[in-house]
Amino acid sequence: MATYKGINGTSVVNYPGDLPSVLDGQVWYDSTNADFKFQYPNVTAAGAWRTGGSLNTARDSLAGAGTQTAALAFGGSQPPPNTALTEKYNGTTWTEVNDLTTARAYITGSGTQTSAIAAGGSSPGSTYETKTESYNGTNWTEVANLNTGRYNTGGAAGTDNTAALVFGGYIPGNETVNTELWNGSAWTEVANLNTERGYNAGAGIQTAALSIGGDAPGNTAIVESWNGSAWTEVGDLNTARASAFGFGTQTSALAAGGNNPPSRTVITEEWNGTSWSETTDMSTARGFGGSAGTTSAGLAIGGSAPAASAATEEWLGPGQPVGAWSTGGSMNTARDFLAGTGTQTSALAFGGLTPPLTGKTESYDGTSWTEVADLNTIRQDLGSAGASNTSALAIGGGNPGIVSAVELWGGSSWTAVTALNTTRRGTEQSAGVATSALCMGGDIDPGFSALTESWNGSSWTEVGDLNTGRTRGAGSGVSNTAGLCIGGSTPSLTAATEKFNGTSWTEVGDLNTAKERMGASYTSYTNTLVFGGSIPGITAQTEEWNGSSWTEVGDLSTARKELGGAGDTSTSALAIGGESPGGITAATEEWVSTSFSTKTVSTD
Repeated sequence: MATYKGINGTSVVNYPGDLPSVLDGQVWYDSTNADFKFQYPNVTAAGAWRTGGSLNTARDSLAGAGTQTAALAFGGSQPPPNTALTEKYNGTTWTEVNDLTTARAYITGSGTQTSAIAAGGSSPGSTYETKTESYNGTNWTEVANLNTGRYNTGGAAGTDNTAALVFGGYIPGNETVNTELWNGSAWTEVANLNTERGYNAGAGIQTAALSIGGDAPGNTAIVESWNGSAWTEVGDLNTARASAFGFGTQTSALAAGGNNPPSRTVITEEWNGTSWSETTDMSTARGFGGSAGTTSAGLAIGGSAPAASAATEEWLGPGQPVGAWSTGGSMNTARDFLAGTGTQTSALAFGGLTPPLTGKTESYDGTSWTEVADLNTIRQDLGSAGASNTSALAIGGGNPGIVSAVELWGGSSWTAVTALNTTRRGTEQSAGVATSALCMGGDIDPGFSALTESWNGSSWTEVGDLNTGRTRGAGSGVSNTAGLCIGGSTPSLTAATEKFNGTSWTEVGDLNTAKERMGASYTSYTNTLVFGGSIPGITAQTEEWNGSSWTEVGDLSTARKELGGAGDTSTSALAIGGESPGGITAATEEWVSTSFSTKTVSTD
């Protein structure tokens, strides 16, 4: 007879209460309550959007094909002119490959990254294009034309370049109901849509497809389902729109963004085979783009917002692990505009505005804060660096005039060390540890700076400037050769994220939401969390950086700005103090990347 130990390699542990350091799925016996228990990770009920790699060329009215990690984007308008550009995506970056044979916009596409179809559209030679091109992973080749020239058709649903479906669109004079089926060598007219329309989104394959919304004329919420021989009206969208991003299957699809006059929309709806439900919004309102993937892992590519965009957003479907904030020990002194550094179990908070300005320093051991020696120069709006509560830097700031002072924390007191070359405040966007740090940007009054200085443990040296000068962003990094500068004010809010390699800064994936005055986990630039801030209202938003893109995760329990942050990765962080809607706070919140629930095993 199989035993628990035989299957899992260990006996059932006997422990009074909840077992600490339990593994996922591990069963233990709670001797206090006389129950068998196990722990499992909580997961999202709804999906989320995150920033993907940008196209090399911004454009709208393009087509997409493939999956989230192996996609193709082709055609479109820059605008003008129409383009034949084709780019492929590896899940991180886009690479230009061989162009379409005919430049065109308002094109439809289907298939995979190595086997795709491009049909119809509008080209310089024809407003209502009939041309069809087939892609073999290297080159595009013209094949048999559509029977009816058209543009802005519903997605050419199909599995590869031998099977596709085109439905609706614009023909001379009006929208159309016409549907055509591709068999790999020719197009055949099949049963029409019930409602004529253009700018409709599509999902599914050639035998089981959806036509979603569109212009009929005027925005429509009508959705029709194709069973391989006929179209049937099914549940409407909650929000009528045209030119949405559509992807997925006939029974599990997503409709995101689109045109909802007088503007684009961020609204995302999910189809379960019966009805549409609103779910997590896109980060940027846009439409007229390309799409690829499924409701588990999809892409919204380019489009207009209303200017032509190079942005890519990645959809992660439900079932992702859920991170969560929980209440930690409160500081002894409530304050905002403070600095924080260290880890979740070994942190330091210093300076800020109570009011008045303060030099108070507090040390956190993972449970409670203890007051230690004050800063020598009281200040607010300052930068920080450090890996624990025994070693840190306090950098620049205001008291209220701008200061260049830098102090080193040795575990029991602060010592003045070499000052910054350029006096500045708003240097929350600093990074590194006490012996190897970066200070970038800031407010040099007047104006926002792009200057970056590198600390080697004894002196500051000017190095490569930021691409975008800014103040009151966030920073993260392990040393003076590996850092991130995130968001801030330029003076308008920015979502820009830049990465430092020891010499120069490179723009990488933007935050989903532009913001300033937020906290961050400071000591990892490949795995970082930013939280709270101003957008410009006070926000509880939390975003996670995985080294290439940002994903919105669980909100703070209390919205706040001008807070301190600490933590070594996106899996373990602290949000410290700041200003909440109720005023300046001493509250601390602790982040864990995956939250868990405990379940009692039924013995009935």
